[in-house]
Amino acid sequence: MNTRRVRGVAIAGLVFLVVQVGAVSLVPAFESANYQATENPQDPTNSVVYLGAILVVTALMLAAFRYDLDQLIRGVIVLSSGLLAWYVFSVALPPNAAVVAAALVAVALWVYPEWYVIDTAGALMGAGAAGLFGISFGLLPAIVLLTALAVYDAISVYGTEHMLDLAEGVMALKIPVVLVIPLTWSYSLLDAEFADEDDADTTDGPDVDGPETADGGVSERESGPERHAHGGEDDERDVFFIGLGDAVMPAVMVASAAFWSPATPLGIPGLPAMGLPALLSMVGTFLGLGLLLRMVMKGRAHAGLPLLNGGAIGGYLLGSLVAGVPLVTALGLGTYL
Repeated sequence: MNTRRVRGVAIAGLVFLVVQVGAVSLVPAFESANYQATENPQDPTNSVVYLGAILVVTALMLAAFRYDLDQLIRGVIVLSSGLLAWYVFSVALPPNAAVVAAALVAVALWVYPEWYVIDTAGALMGAGAAGLFGISFGLLPAIVLLTALAVYDAISVYGTEHMLDLAEGVMALKIPVVLVIPLTWSYSLLDAEFADEDDADTTDGPDVDGPETADGGVSERESGPERHAHGGEDDERDVFFIGLGDAVMPAVMVASAAFWSPATPLGIPGLPAMGLPALLSMVGTFLGLGLLLRMVMKGRAHAGLPLLNGGAIGGYLLGSLVAGVPLVTALGLGTYL
């Protein structure tokens, strides 16, 4: 790989690492703070409810874009970013300081959404969200959730492509729904321009989320939904994008494994909950990420969750077996047998 690609891979890997390590480190503190979001974390129907919520939110966002409510969406996402940041800061800072720090995150996103602001906020949100889901979804619900989302992601990218319309609006809003991975330090998201829907090529997809050139224009007409990575084959491109969900969802498996697996913790400093299943789930995620980025660098959009979630689940199951955890227990099926 050339220097640009190495830089992009390194930045993407760093963000994923921060999200996963952050989620595992937050799990004990979130549990102590009673932030568990489900009454029965072992109930797999929680995953069905969450998947339904994703479909509803997607439909609402598409409707909002259709009726020119873009700034309403931006406001909701920025407020949500501040709320997730507060969850993270609340277990590390005094109450007043946590509120101020979370407010600063929201303000920075609203007034100066440069790529590094978005990526920093995205990593913070991702760690917080994954940690919350990790303590709220037991092993079986987490596996069901990640599997369902991987299938949904593949269908939405390679089948219905219904999230293309969502991408048309999301990219222009400059919000941490996507991670911005620059391939050159001179790239500025603030200077980037995104094509309007009227200018889109109806056969190749809209211009909004293809790789951008140095002048902020789009070098290719590639498109795809919120939760997939995309780039282009041209070595002169300056950026590619990865959906924030691509970083969060496999981290849910890692956090769930750290919190719920009976495997003995490894004693890693700062990560008291980290056991071998969680560690190998991280390794599996990064193997999936490497394959995904290799495919993206060849010049077309791809669904990220099949590779990333598949790697996270596969690594978790392998780590469980190596750690001596029976497969039935690792799958969370013990109470049903």
